[in-house]
Amino acid sequence: MMLSSKSLALAAVLLVSYDVDAFVSPQQSRTSTALAGYGIGSWKNKSSSPSSSGGAAVATRNPWDDVNETNKVAKTDAFTKAPAAVKKSYGLGSWSKTASPGGSGPASSTKMTPLPASVHAGVVTGQAQVDLLNHAKENGYAIPAVNCVSSSGINACLEAAARNDSPVIIQFSSGGSQFYAGKGLDNTDFAAAIDGAISGAFHVRTLAKRYGVPVILHTDHCAKKLLPWIDGLLEASENYYQMNGEPLFSSHMIDLSEEPIEENLEICQDYLARFSKVGMLLEMELGITGGEEDGVNNEDVALEDLYSKPEEINQVYEALSPISHMYTVAAAFGNVHGVYSPGNVKLEPKILSRAQAYISEKLGNSAPADGKPVNFVFHGGSGSDVTDIQEAIGYGVIKMNIDTDTQWSYWNGINQYSKKNYDYLQGQIGNPEGPEKPNKKYYDPRECMRAAEAETVDRLDQCFSDLLCTNVCGGSLSPSPRGKSIGGLPV
Repeated sequence: MMLSSKSLALAAVLLVSYDVDAFVSPQQSRTSTALAGYGIGSWKNKSSSPSSSGGAAVATRNPWDDVNETNKVAKTDAFTKAPAAVKKSYGLGSWSKTASPGGSGPASSTKMTPLPASVHAGVVTGQAQVDLLNHAKENGYAIPAVNCVSSSGINACLEAAARNDSPVIIQFSSGGSQFYAGKGLDNTDFAAAIDGAISGAFHVRTLAKRYGVPVILHTDHCAKKLLPWIDGLLEASENYYQMNGEPLFSSHMIDLSEEPIEENLEICQDYLARFSKVGMLLEMELGITGGEEDGVNNEDVALEDLYSKPEEINQVYEALSPISHMYTVAAAFGNVHGVYSPGNVKLEPKILSRAQAYISEKLGNSAPADGKPVNFVFHGGSGSDVTDIQEAIGYGVIKMNIDTDTQWSYWNGINQYSKKNYDYLQGQIGNPEGPEKPNKKYYDPRECMRAAEAETVDRLDQCFSDLLCTNVCGGSLSPSPRGKSIGGLPV
């Protein structure tokens, strides 16, 4: 039987994204033979453990180096778009993900379990959010958390999540929220930043159900001086809760990593107590993420501040757990905001493993069976090596922040569009087709913005793949039709 190029590309996609060992079947030989024509027949995704304390799945070779650009297109969306019958005919109907189900041992193949019944399409809060994050930890994936500054950026995130049939976290910074409201708006007392974030939240709530994926609605770094911004958003969530039985936002981050740890914990305790009353989750930061982002510059911090200690992480656990377990910890393990040349960033994911072991030992018989009592967040994810990313996931990371890479992808989409259509963008009239030919359809803002969105969606495809966060929903959630109840909106 002759295999079409589309089927071969699909088979390549699935073997790249999922553990080859899962496909030991009568169909395997014909699939391998077919893939040999693409120069990838000898490739295998092997689990390697760089040390006794575990490690991430590492591919011995990237087969896509040998696949032409046409077939690369299939990599990004073939799995979600291909009919189940096509996959089944090649023995690819049942898949397994590379994950680390417990402790800090090497990665292993585990079946993705169905999403909990509480998790639904649209913004998830309260117990549904907790169940989703627990599902991520149990199944060995992390959810991409993308900073957005516009409705266009939000739509790209939702599109990427739908294409990967997986949850996503959409988050706003204070500066991004102000931009969302409009830079011409007065921001005295963070008024514009508060209104911009609320506006963005309603945008997400209006559309998330329509894309058919779970969304966690979050805000990013909030230093001590920015707490009035969070106070305004918390008040909005409390009012929303009174009307709709859930908060407007799913969670907020409070970043007091530059303050003494005692003050950091005391303030976080106060906010967590208030958050827990309306079903919101708190993300706190311990240690400092290096680099620069959104006006926060930590490029010159002391090296030791970039690495959290197990004892400090245990302090967080002991301070916050009696109040609520709805919190995550952005511990520092060498993370840096931005993208730097290889070798300039030294990540130490095993810091997270040591912390989990330290806290589990303290808990004794009360420690969770997986040996991972803490849900960790990976800051400064852009530009990180996939090996470090997946190792960190094995140690309890359930969320990774992405900003720099998607900023570049959005710009690059516009840049490439401009280069491609240069001769049609030099005036309203006149182009290579004639001096009187109009150029309106080329300089229409929707054209370059859509190019930016498409480039961002493609970049996010890689993020979902790196985080082992693909096909998480398993086709179980369907887009909701428009209705008056969508997002609790007054319409």
